Amino acid sequence: MLIGAHVRDDDPLSAARERGAGAVQFFLSDPQGWKKPQPHQQARELAESGIAVYIHSPYVLNVASLNNRIRIPSRKTVTQHADAARETGARGLVVHGGHVRKGEDASEGIANWRKLFQRQAEQGGFAVPILIENTAGGENAMARDLDMLARLWEAVAEFDAGFCLDTCHAHAAGWELGETVERVLAITGRIDLVHLNNSRDPRGSQRDRHANVVGGDGTIDPALLAAVAKAAGAPVIVETPADGQAADIDFLRGLG
Repeated sequence: MLIGAHVRDDDPLSAARERGAGAVQFFLSDPQGWKKPQPHQQARELAESGIAVYIHSPYVLNVASLNNRIRIPSRKTVTQHADAARETGARGLVVHGGHVRKGEDASEGIANWRKLFQRQAEQGGFAVPILIENTAGGENAMARDLDMLARLWEAVAEFDAGFCLDTCHAHAAGWELGETVERVLAITGRIDLVHLNNSRDPRGSQRDRHANVVGGDGTIDPALLAAVAKAAGAPVIVETPADGQAADIDFLRGLG
């Protein structure tokens, strides 16, 4: 099992060594901003390090939005981050599924996701795979409920869209984690990355508050999280509190 962590973006190589991580995930710009990412100072070293690299796009992106002032810059920012991610040797760019507003037609949000891939395909595709991540809350979200995820995947699967499974988000959305991998694979046919996070809140809370896999205030049995990771058969990134990440990685690595 390839295991790593979401780390600070200024020195991901040192962070990987500190945690004994075989993979890292980080941001290339302010996660709450729209600025174009600048070349990362460790890009070449990361690409040559043998460490698996994943980049997370800014949280403000919403590809599904029907608001032109959000959707259009979101599309542009996804492309910019994919281009910058390639320079680090990244295996993928994680993008949240996004949402439409109350009263808006969810099918239009799904169509916007398709347009993102369709337009980029006409230009030769994205520089790295785009990994759509399931989300914790929002009644009009594109990747919170499994039935909506199925509708989304019907629209984007032909473009080789990837999927990132977040266990805290799934738990918050009310998914039964013991069945999640099987049900997701039935829809997407793939899981490219697992964000293996415990949750500070009960199942169905729609609250996205991560906890360490072990030794923290998580409400999910670590054994269940480990089972999800094994069943998914994909690289694992823990997006958990930094001071417990090394213990989380050691616990997962000890599963063999």
